[in-house]
Amino acid sequence: MSRRLIAGLAAAALAGAVLAGCGGDDEAPDPAPGATGQPTTPAGTVDQPPARDSEVTPELAADLAAMRSNTAGYVTDLAAAQADGFFIITQHMPGQGYHFLNPDVDGSDPTRPPILMYTRDGDDWQLVGFEWVYPEEPAEPPLDGATYGSFPAACHYDDGLFVEADSEDACAGTHPDSAAAFTFWHPDLVTMHVWAWMPNPAGLYHPTNPLIGDAGGTGAGHGHGHGGVDASTRDTAVAQ
Repeated sequence: MSRRLIAGLAAAALAGAVLAGCGGDDEAPDPAPGATGQPTTPAGTVDQPPARDSEVTPELAADLAAMRSNTAGYVTDLAAAQADGFFIITQHMPGQGYHFLNPDVDGSDPTRPPILMYTRDGDDWQLVGFEWVYPEEPAEPPLDGATYGSFPAACHYDDGLFVEADSEDACAGTHPDSAAAFTFWHPDLVTMHVWAWMPNPAGLYHPTNPLIGDAGGTGAGHGHGHGGVDASTRDTAVAQ
């Protein structure tokens, strides 16, 4: 994997899309035991009621249908997603799951997600939702009723761990706990989550889902999971 190309994710975010031209491993690595060094920004919340059918406009319904159609082959087949260029960028985050990025996907298309979110039960993987990232809040919402979260500037490593850092110069060549190789750094980002493959009682665009458990599967738990990564800490809400 080209460190120079992956590091360009930061520049791609500033262009409003995700970088093209890097790949990933065939299998998602197991979480590194005892890994730490994750974001420490204050936890945020989203003041957003659960999504209701009446809030789904015809345009949003069509976009959601297109998202599902474009990702139907990945729903229970992570290997298919990886074969198409998705690679791990976070280990399990409570309330969200594992994140996989395809830098060849144009992040400006709201029906073709550049980031897939999965839950895991042993060897079984389930696609549950999507994420888009932006350098700043879009002037016009990509989807009807969209709300946003945030992701702090961070160094990412090839086992899915990441460490908050203000600049790429602050990124160690290997993760301090797992020794995984550095892959890329990105600046502060605005995020948009869409729970298209799993209902979310907190709302279609809420950064976290109470149905996602602590350990990679579904459940009611919250808190710190693999590597101490807490999605509520990572995603400070930015209401539209």
